[in-house]
Amino acid sequence: MTEKESNFLSSLIPRILAGSLKESAGRYPVVTLLGPRQSGKTTLVRNCFPGHEYCNLEDPELRALALADSKEFLHRHAPPLILDEIQRVPELLSLIQVLVDEQPGMKGWFILTGSHQPELRAGISQSLAGRTSLHRLLPFSVRELELAGHRQDRDEWLFKGCLPRLYQEGLPPTELYRNYYETYIERDVRQLIQLRNLQAFELFMKLLAGRVGQALNLHALSGDIGVSSPTLREWLSVLEASFVVFRLPPYFENFGKRFVKSPKLYFTEPGLAAYLLEIRSASQVSRDPLLGALFENLVVVEALKSRWNRGEDADLYYFRDQRGLEVDLILSRQRHLFPIEIKAARSYHTDFAKNLRKFSRLDSRIEAGAVVYAGTEDQKVSGIRLLTLSGMDAYVQEEAPAATP
Repeated sequence: MTEKESNFLSSLIPRILAGSLKESAGRYPVVTLLGPRQSGKTTLVRNCFPGHEYCNLEDPELRALALADSKEFLHRHAPPLILDEIQRVPELLSLIQVLVDEQPGMKGWFILTGSHQPELRAGISQSLAGRTSLHRLLPFSVRELELAGHRQDRDEWLFKGCLPRLYQEGLPPTELYRNYYETYIERDVRQLIQLRNLQAFELFMKLLAGRVGQALNLHALSGDIGVSSPTLREWLSVLEASFVVFRLPPYFENFGKRFVKSPKLYFTEPGLAAYLLEIRSASQVSRDPLLGALFENLVVVEALKSRWNRGEDADLYYFRDQRGLEVDLILSRQRHLFPIEIKAARSYHTDFAKNLRKFSRLDSRIEAGAVVYAGTEDQKVSGIRLLTLSGMDAYVQEEAPAATP
């Protein structure tokens, strides 16, 4: 690494996941980092492991050598080594397995990054099971940005989103998301499937953005787009595999009532959802009919980042029964449930906690819960926690109450 590169990396916004990555490198011979493109994976691993050689397998020459002769490739580029976009040459995983098994005492030998889950996960399960620690990185969290001095209003968070290049290079959000969509998302989709109807796919993406926070009905979308449900299901699986969207599962528990079993859909980058909805300024956000859904998307993905940034499983759900009782987000920790209602309002209203109180009466493991809103103060009102976006991060990390003897 050159001195210029080192100075650039040391000046960047710190990532919460860095601590977990370094700890894993002290325990495992291989550390694997997954996440969407432009989430900061390369920057993070190069900053955490400056003594490792770096190889980007998107480079045609490096990839050609690795595909033609993997032993020669790893002879020229010996560990400790960072292999960026490892899913481009999954054939290396078997050889990495052999090398780490020959040197069982070596830790942090290989740092792998990837943008497509299925290919990399399949290779890991076949070759690196028990030899690697797996982590996931999404774009900046609100907590990371605020610690670095980037404090913003609700509408700015929703319009700008959290892609690192927005804050490190000062790029205009609309320009960045246009290029991000055309350069990365369309390319990744083309790599994974035979996409013949680009116009239909673009319509599909816009319709998904209009349905954030809703249970997805692919059959209904099929009629709107003119593409079969199996094809839409394939497109959706690719978007999930590339970390563009994710589905929040319902909480399955027998509370004595029938409940909805379909997952809800969210974008991992709320700024991309806003771009697809043709929101072109922060001032436009508050007038958009999907303000509440976009804010819910932001809060849910912030909870996901909070869990993943500390090397934890997501364990996030929502609840809805067929009598109309719904809770936007449920955190599961040590068999305790922490319900969260999400409101885009800037001030609190007593009705916000109505569903929390009803839900808490269903089971003794359900805690009082919290309301996340667009205000500026964390406080407690009538036994209910009222949290800002920043305050929610600490709430997600709280330990469950000790069991009563």
